[in-house]
Amino acid sequence: MFIVVKKKYTALFFVIIVLLLASMTAAAVYCLLIKPRLSGLYNADKNNDGLLIMIYIEEKKLYLFDGGSCIKSYPIASGKRESPSPIGKWEVIEKNDWGEGFGGYWLGLNVLWGKYGIHGTSRESSIGHAASHGCIRLYNKDIKELYDIVTIGTPVIINNGPFGPFGTGFRQLIPGDRGADVLVIQQRLRELGYYKGQENGIYEDDLKLAVYEFQKDNKLKIKYTITYDDYLAMGFKDLE
Repeated sequence: MFIVVKKKYTALFFVIIVLLLASMTAAAVYCLLIKPRLSGLYNADKNNDGLLIMIYIEEKKLYLFDGGSCIKSYPIASGKRESPSPIGKWEVIEKNDWGEGFGGYWLGLNVLWGKYGIHGTSRESSIGHAASHGCIRLYNKDIKELYDIVTIGTPVIINNGPFGPFGTGFRQLIPGDRGADVLVIQQRLRELGYYKGQENGIYEDDLKLAVYEFQKDNKLKIKYTITYDDYLAMGFKDLE
């Protein structure tokens, strides 16, 4: 009788675990069950104490790892569609006590195309939404806790979809746009011999000239907007 009861509760426990995992996001399961290899994500001589921040924009979550184990997770607000958060691998380069509008704490990142960071907010109702100008917002109690843990040099990986720097797919780019996708376009057009400017992730006049020349040589519609056909002509894989 004892064996039967034990088997019954073991099966019930297994079913509960399966249902729990099924209801969780991929990153949450990753946080709980996987110990990522941190070597290679940052230089060993950096003073980051084995810490790693991973941010999943689509899930509106920030996960903090220490020595390969997930020790904290926080809900976030991310950038709006017109001002996306910077996709890529960065690191914390400054820590400051900032004013009330930033929840009192600021963790600055070494993003090439602007001033971006992780901070608190006076609009805590925005947490869980795409609401910022590109920075990562946390609840004020959470940024205080994270600020006290994180050190200068801590690597920060921001993910926004399955297509790396393109996030969830190709977006139309116009002069003035900024982002990881702009940076990749600059790098590709440099490889192809068109772009001579700085690789900074900002769509400025030097990139406009390169795009114009590329489109003319490849018999594409001449325009300053970088569209789907332009991506394909540059050799990027069709994400559709």
